[in-house]
Amino acid sequence: MPPGTEWSAAADRRFDVNLSILFTELPLLERPAAAAAAGFTAVELWWPWADSPTPARSELDGLRKAIENAGVRLTGLNFYAGRLPGPDRGALSLPGEESERFRAHVDVAADFAGALGCTALNALYGNRVEGVDPAEQDALALENLVLAAGAADRIGAMLLIEALNRSESPRYPLVSAPAAVEVADRVNAATGLGNARFLMDLYHLAVNGEDLPAVIERYASMTGHVQIADSPGRGAPGTGALPLEDLLGRLRTAGYTGWVGLEYKPGDRPSAEAFDWLPREARAAR
Repeated sequence: MPPGTEWSAAADRRFDVNLSILFTELPLLERPAAAAAAGFTAVELWWPWADSPTPARSELDGLRKAIENAGVRLTGLNFYAGRLPGPDRGALSLPGEESERFRAHVDVAADFAGALGCTALNALYGNRVEGVDPAEQDALALENLVLAAGAADRIGAMLLIEALNRSESPRYPLVSAPAAVEVADRVNAATGLGNARFLMDLYHLAVNGEDLPAVIERYASMTGHVQIADSPGRGAPGTGALPLEDLLGRLRTAGYTGWVGLEYKPGDRPSAEAFDWLPREARAAR
């Protein structure tokens, strides 16, 4: 079957490219233009400065201009979460210096995202810390998520809560859809803002062995953003065993009309060649 045949009806979906996992063979400031050259009109990012929650204004301005000059839209941005990919997973539930760094970072990230019209900010929960009571970490997480939700609301954005997979992130406590949705519900109850939503990453949920059609049926109405990669391998659609076209169809039927982030590894090829599953006319958001 020719590349893209199964996805020829995807033009009514809104795909964006995660520039923190795709196009990483290029310098950061060249990636927005590369995504545009591949036919995409929207991008998302993990926090690009893994060691700096509060980078210099010149660095923030440089990335903003690169996105603007490429003519693409920033649809999603992770709050500072340490080194991704890597051993770190979030900072907001880590006692001490990391939590302080997160709090100093929240408005910096929100201001950057707001200047680009970004409508979704993802807050990774943070690993469990040996010797610290999980209840203490959960209380700290809620305090910082309330702060993040307020910053997101200020720029008209959602706060996203994501479940990861326990194989790659064994100390991360949110490793199921119900666990992530429960945290989003707690944040909404604490703030009254109603802007905390579930980030449904189909790859992570599949690795955890969840029943994906059941997750979609139950949580589509609570979902603020979707990310995809095939499993096993976290490669492009068609490189693994996930029926991603069917799953996105189920999401559409369930009423989800938001962005679908392409958060997969390109494999042993340039990123620009990793989109042959998706017809070029289906890459530009309508």
